[in-house]
Amino acid sequence: MIRNIIFDWSGTLVDDLPAVWEATNYVLAQAQRAEMTLEQFRAEFCLPFTIFYDKHVPHVPLPQLEAWFHGRFRQAQGSVVALPHAQEFLEFCRAHRLRTFLLSTVAPEHFEAQSRASGFREFLDRPYLGVWDKRQKIHEILTDNKLRPEETLFIGDMQHDIETARHGGIHSCAVLTGYNTLDQLRAAQPDLICEHLGELREILEQNELQLKAPVRQFEEAHPPVVTVGGLIFNTADEVLLVRTHKWSNLWGIPGGKVKWGETSEDALRRELREETNLEITDLEFMLVQDCIHSKEFYRDAHFVLLNYTCRGVEPMEVKLNEEAREFRWVSLDEAAQMQINSPTRKLLQVVVDRRDSTQV
Repeated sequence: MIRNIIFDWSGTLVDDLPAVWEATNYVLAQAQRAEMTLEQFRAEFCLPFTIFYDKHVPHVPLPQLEAWFHGRFRQAQGSVVALPHAQEFLEFCRAHRLRTFLLSTVAPEHFEAQSRASGFREFLDRPYLGVWDKRQKIHEILTDNKLRPEETLFIGDMQHDIETARHGGIHSCAVLTGYNTLDQLRAAQPDLICEHLGELREILEQNELQLKAPVRQFEEAHPPVVTVGGLIFNTADEVLLVRTHKWSNLWGIPGGKVKWGETSEDALRRELREETNLEITDLEFMLVQDCIHSKEFYRDAHFVLLNYTCRGVEPMEVKLNEEAREFRWVSLDEAAQMQINSPTRKLLQVVVDRRDSTQV
């Protein structure tokens, strides 16, 4: 049973990625190095962050790098916000009398500002801040606070967090809300990967504060899930693709689960409205797909995918919710050249084949 939780801060409880990216690019520019795209930064950044500096700016003394970074970060950290589900998870910990700790590289001055804005400080028994290598601190935390490793869980968004948990002999959970990609986190082999803290809360509630249910119990509690997805066309005959963490950072179509008592078309309209802000018309069913044990999805799952095409209703102003990271309107030919998930690739092929057959 989990009785103690150690949190990472950045990418786990708060979203500071845009501010850290901006500050890091400022450092690179000052050091006369090329700035990075967000995807490049997420792929390259690692902890301890001295490894990142040694690789990209080895000619600049660390004190100068830190002065550049923190100076710029102070200006950018107004963009730091609490991550979705973080507040509810902290309240869940308090309600279940779980002891909570923070182990983070965040500087004390930045934590003070961010925790004041988020209100999260009151939920943490004790923060450990400015820790460059968390592996060197984890045993001290366990000893000082008399935490039993088998009852302690470390939640983080980076490989270093998982390595730290393993070093301390404690449980680990990786969340997809931060810096490392699904592939990077899988390589670290955490005990559990969750899309966000809301999913972890549900797991702990269902399993009475255990991380995992027995396999048989898991399968009985997780029957195949029916989902709907829509390939949305605009007036230029382009299609909307979105990219998410939970599909290995691949592009795909928006959609989601069909609720009890809901028709598939009603579910499609609701899901696309929630995920993209778009209203749709001209719905046409394309195919049904089985998606079982997909390695592209962040966890083991069995989906029955109902795929449609449809058209967006003007004005088509896309506003993504928390599930997707970015979107693009592209032609069908451009979509085929992108890194897309397997179900979406199959859907695109069916759509293209049908168009070709009607033009013959």
